[in-house]
Amino acid sequence: MDYCLFFKKCYIIFYILHESYNLNMVSYEENFLSKRPQHLCHMCGKCCRVVTTSIPYSELCEMAKKGDKGALDFLSLFVPYESVEAARKVDASIVDNIIMRLSDDGNYNEENITFYGCKYLQSDNLCSRYETRLTLCKHCPSSPWSIVPPGCGFEGWLFWQREELKQKIRKSKEELIELQLLKKKTTNPENLKKILSVEQKILKNIDAYKKYGSQDW
Repeated sequence: MDYCLFFKKCYIIFYILHESYNLNMVSYEENFLSKRPQHLCHMCGKCCRVVTTSIPYSELCEMAKKGDKGALDFLSLFVPYESVEAARKVDASIVDNIIMRLSDDGNYNEENITFYGCKYLQSDNLCSRYETRLTLCKHCPSSPWSIVPPGCGFEGWLFWQREELKQKIRKSKEELIELQLLKKKTTNPENLKKILSVEQKILKNIDAYKKYGSQDW
């Protein structure tokens, strides 16, 4: 093996990785929001008519009492339906789709789930306070894993966003292998420290999507 060539290649890889992971980059979520094609919205009002959260209603109320902005904003807009069946009477397709998606992911708990409807949604499916709508409304759908109503204009785009992110995570795993090879061949303590730093950042990035199954991508 030509070790000079090997080291040269490894240090080029390390330099690229080190620089890219040390840039003051915006988060993936922020990048996702900035490129989201808003024209895909059908303006059907379904994402406002029936929604749920990953946090139980009782916890949301406690968070709001403690001044949590996210909880305060959400509860200022959305009113809980009395039961799952009450929400189903408003739009069964949305309720059933959410339950199916949560069940598939192993996250469905009938005792903890609450459905909500926005009090600002009008009969024509438009928002009565659109010009002053809150950030959480502007950010909907807020992530590639957002559960959107059946037929939502964002469905296809969200699918490709998930696939794009999965590919980035797979690439990060390949970079980890390259770093591990480089680490074995590195004797300089300062360079080793930098390699470990980049390695930890990559692992942290992968772990950030663990709840979506990143360990298996």
